[in-house]
Amino acid sequence: MTCNIQVLMQKHTLKSDFDWGSLTWFAGRPLGNSNDMTIGCCILKPGQANPRHYHPNCSEILIVMQGRIEHTGPGAGTVMLSVGDTVTIPANVWHHATNIGETEAILFIAFSSADRQTVGE
Repeated sequence: MTCNIQVLMQKHTLKSDFDWGSLTWFAGRPLGNSNDMTIGCCILKPGQANPRHYHPNCSEILIVMQGRIEHTGPGAGTVMLSVGDTVTIPANVWHHATNIGETEAILFIAFSSADRQTVGE
C-alpha cells in the first residue's frame, strides 16, 4: 500500500525531509486550498521516530496506511498500530510515533485547523 504520492504530489504540496522521515502537506491555509483543515502524509523510516510534540490549536487524526508503529501519548500510554488502525489525538496532548517495522510506515494525518501549530521538545 502507498499513500498515493504519485497521484497526490501536485505542484501545490509542501514537503519537509528529516532524518526520521518526511512530512508532505496536501491541504491547508499555507497551500491556499483549505480554510478549515490541514491534510498530509507522514513517512517514518524503519526504526525511526518523530520527535515528541503537541498541537496547541487543533486535534489530529492519524491513520496507518502502511507498516507498524508504536504511538505514545498520555492516557492510552503506548499502543501498537498497523494498517487501517486510527488514533485521535486531542489538542495539547504530547505524543509521537515510532516505526517498529522493517519498511517505511506511511501515515495519513488530518488536523482540525488549516493553520496547524506544533510545539516540540
